[in-house]
Amino acid sequence: MSVKLAIVYYSTYGTNHQMAEIAAEAAREAGAEVRLLRVPETAPKAVVEGQDAWKAQAEKTSDIPEATPADMEWANAYLFSAPTRFGTVASQMRAFIDTLGGQWFEGKLADKAVSAMTSAQNPHGGQESTLLGLYTSFMHWGSVIVAPGYTDQAIFESGGNPYGYSHDAGAEFTEAQKKAIAHQARRLVEFAGRIGDATQARSEAA
Repeated sequence: MSVKLAIVYYSTYGTNHQMAEIAAEAAREAGAEVRLLRVPETAPKAVVEGQDAWKAQAEKTSDIPEATPADMEWANAYLFSAPTRFGTVASQMRAFIDTLGGQWFEGKLADKAVSAMTSAQNPHGGQESTLLGLYTSFMHWGSVIVAPGYTDQAIFESGGNPYGYSHDAGAEFTEAQKKAIAHQARRLVEFAGRIGDATQARSEAA
């Protein structure tokens, strides 16, 4: 079964946007059909435009489609990327997730591979709690979590987060970090394909 991957991100200043782009390239190379999607901005327009870097990022990515519940139904795999805020995911991402009650109720998020990435100002600024919090929501959906674990040398070389790639906000990306993101994306595509094949086989056998 072909993999249809929705990469859903939120990025205030550009870090998670870059992570999403790196992942999208790797996923396409792995054979997936990819939709790169940003979640809607919920901060007041005056606040966004009052900070030059925030405003510049919003303008730079204005042509990227906003994620919708329909995209979630289309995809059979998900990769989420958003910064941490006080130890949990940014409210913009949480607001989008909270629109998916209808899809959850109808089982349209279940049995789909999912993984997540994040960023914070420093290595102990809440990355792990943010990822684990996202995974709690995904477990409620019935999705199948595909964490990177320690399954590639790039995980060790990039900081060693087995839950999902995490980045120090604003820092340049090293080659090892790019490889870790790409590995997580490829691993997600691989397992999404396995899940899809198994689901299709069960359906055909029924």
